[in-house]
Amino acid sequence: MNRKIKSTILIIFLALALILSACQGASPPAQEPTPIPTVVGEAGVTVEGKLAPVESVNLSFNMGGTIVDVSVTEGERVEAGQTIAQLDQRERLDAAVASAELELVGARQALETLDDNAEVAAADAQKRVADARDAVRHAEWYLNNLEDGSRPTDIDEAKANVVLLKDRLEQAQEDFSSYENKPEDNVTRAQLLSKLAAAQQSYDDAVRLLNNLEGNASEIDMSIGQANLALAEANLTLAEREYEKVKDGPDPDDLEVAQARLKAAESGLAAARQSLTNAELVAPFSGTVVQLDLKVGEQAIPGNPAVILADLSGWVVETDDLNEMEIPRVEEGQFVSVTPDALPDLTLRGVVESISQFSVERFGDVTYTAKIDLEESDPRLRWGMTVKVRFEG
Repeated sequence: MNRKIKSTILIIFLALALILSACQGASPPAQEPTPIPTVVGEAGVTVEGKLAPVESVNLSFNMGGTIVDVSVTEGERVEAGQTIAQLDQRERLDAAVASAELELVGARQALETLDDNAEVAAADAQKRVADARDAVRHAEWYLNNLEDGSRPTDIDEAKANVVLLKDRLEQAQEDFSSYENKPEDNVTRAQLLSKLAAAQQSYDDAVRLLNNLEGNASEIDMSIGQANLALAEANLTLAEREYEKVKDGPDPDDLEVAQARLKAAESGLAAARQSLTNAELVAPFSGTVVQLDLKVGEQAIPGNPAVILADLSGWVVETDDLNEMEIPRVEEGQFVSVTPDALPDLTLRGVVESISQFSVERFGDVTYTAKIDLEESDPRLRWGMTVKVRFEG
């Protein structure tokens, strides 16, 4: 009995040992951690943009008037410099241009004449200086005679002059006497009367000088002599100053006036020509008239867009949503591929021409505009199409 109990206990113990051993063997072995795969982003940047002609412009008149001619139609191709439309101001503005051209010719001739006459003016100014110096010397001599008394030779010379001038006066009186009763409008009478007056003046001056030389100078004579000398000296100073101005060329004041006139004439002609230009709409480059809002007989409103001209021979794209996180991966000269939304089967190659230096906030994002030149084209492309732009990495 005891043996059976012991055997039973032994069997139970062995069974428990086996169970414990089995549980320990079932524990999972330790595993290495699974590495997280690295996510590699796309090398390029894709944004949206708008298609535009390589060159375009809104044209408008800069002045009011009635439209008298519209020489193109919408959709027509025009060449650079071709007139698109005209106002009724042409005749008036043509006359203004002609008048301005005439004034310019006159101003140029005046300046040329001033230069041509510079030597003559210098010689004339030099002569005036010489005459003024003679006048000063004579005034000094006269005043010295009043102060110091006259030399006998001066008195003798003055007496001789009185005799000679008296004879000339008497001859002039005799000549005039034959015509004295003739009408005042008689030419010969007028000439003889003029000679008589001159002879009388010369004689009176000679007698006055002789009296001054023979007699003592009065205070009045001294005052007159001093005043004459001061006046002669002032005239000499003025003559010398004028000569300094012109001795090396035209008078600076006259030259400044002539140059100012020429400059004003040039500005006036430029303004007249500009006004004439404003009376016309002219194509600044070769292209297609894509929109025309002009009719003959209507009034032109200055500054109001009237014509849209575009060069459709090439295309550019300007991006709409290139943000601040993407802009570091874009640079000038970078190649791009462009796909119009309306033509998903078409992909065009382009190159970044420029990138704006300032930002624009769109829908909460800070964006920059990249301008792209397309190297290819397609007849199906239209102004304003939305495109996808992928910048190649």
